[in-house]
Amino acid sequence: MKKLSIFLILLFAFLKLSASVHPIDTPKFSASVIISGHKKLSAVVFPMERLMLWLTIDQPDSSNLQTSVHQDSLTTKIAAVYPDNLKSSFGNNHTDSLASSRSLQNLRQQIKSYRLDTLKTLVKSATTDTLKALLYTEIADRYLNQDTTSDKRKQSSYQSEALNYTMKALHQYSSYHDTTGLRTSFDNLAKIYFAEKKYTQAKWFILQSNFLARAKKDVPNIITSLLTLSAIKSEIKDYKLAMNDLNEALQLSVTHHYPKMELDILKNYAMLYSRLQNYPKEELMLKKRDSLEENIHKKEEARLLARVDSVQKKKLDSLSKKKVYTSNTKKLYKSNSFRKMVSL
Repeated sequence: MKKLSIFLILLFAFLKLSASVHPIDTPKFSASVIISGHKKLSAVVFPMERLMLWLTIDQPDSSNLQTSVHQDSLTTKIAAVYPDNLKSSFGNNHTDSLASSRSLQNLRQQIKSYRLDTLKTLVKSATTDTLKALLYTEIADRYLNQDTTSDKRKQSSYQSEALNYTMKALHQYSSYHDTTGLRTSFDNLAKIYFAEKKYTQAKWFILQSNFLARAKKDVPNIITSLLTLSAIKSEIKDYKLAMNDLNEALQLSVTHHYPKMELDILKNYAMLYSRLQNYPKEELMLKKRDSLEENIHKKEEARLLARVDSVQKKKLDSLSKKKVYTSNTKKLYKSNSFRKMVSL
C-alpha cells in the first residue's frame, strides 16, 4: 500500500508538471511497465508523460478469513470461466469465446445483486486475482454512481472511495493482463478525475482507454473514449481538437452502424457549438438528433410489429396443422370403425 501511494504521488506530480509543456495527444513511443512480480506490460507513454513508469507494487497477502457461501459460489464460477493463471498480451483476451463471455456476464450480474457491505466482506476473503478485480470494480461503480449528491463533502468522499477501489482493481487486472478490465479501470479513473476537474489526469487515463480499445478494434469503446476525450478538451477550451474527436466518433458510428451512439455524438456536437456560441449549428445538430431518434423508434416499432406478426403467424400455422391432424385422425377412426362393423 505504501509503494502504491508513493507511485501515485510521483505520477500525479509529474502529470501536473508536464501538462503545460506537452499538450499533444498522439502517442509517440512506448515504455515497459513492471507490475506485480516483475511481469512486463507494454504501455503507451504520451509526450506529456515522458517519465518511464516502473511499478513494483507487491501483491497483498491473502486473507485468512473463512470463505463465505457467496465466496464459494463465485470462486467456483471464476475457476470455470476465467482461470486465475490466465496470461495474455495486449490486444488478446482468452475469455472471448461465446461460452466464457456469457458465463462471465452471468457472474458480473450475480455480483451486481449484492449489497455494498456484502461486496466488501466478499473481497476480504477472495482468493483469486480475478474475483478480487471484479469485486473491486463493482464497489468502485457503486461509489461512482453515488457521486452526484449535492453534498460536497459526501461527493468528495465517494470519489475518493471510487478512486481507491479502482486503483485496487487496476492492480489486479494488470497481474494477468486483462485488457478489458484495464480499459474499464482507466474509464473509471477518467470519470473520477473529470468530475474533480483534474483534466490533465482525466485526459491521460482516457487516452490509455482509447489505446486499449483501438488495440482490440473495439469500435463502441473507441467511440465512447473519443466522446469523453472531446468533453475534456471542451472544458480546457481546446475546441478544435474536441471537434476532431467528435468527427472521428461520428465517422465510426456511421461506418459501423451504431445509430444510438450517433445520438450521443450529435448531442455532444450541439454542446460544443453552444460553447462556441454558434447557435445555428447547435440547433441543426439537435434537429439531426431528433430526426435520427425518430427514425430509430420507427425501425424498432417496425421490428416489434414484424416479430408479433411472425409469432401470430406461427400460432395460426400451428392451429391449422392441429385442425388438419384432428380432422385426419377422426376420418381414420371412422374408417377403421366402419371396417370393423363390415368384418362383423
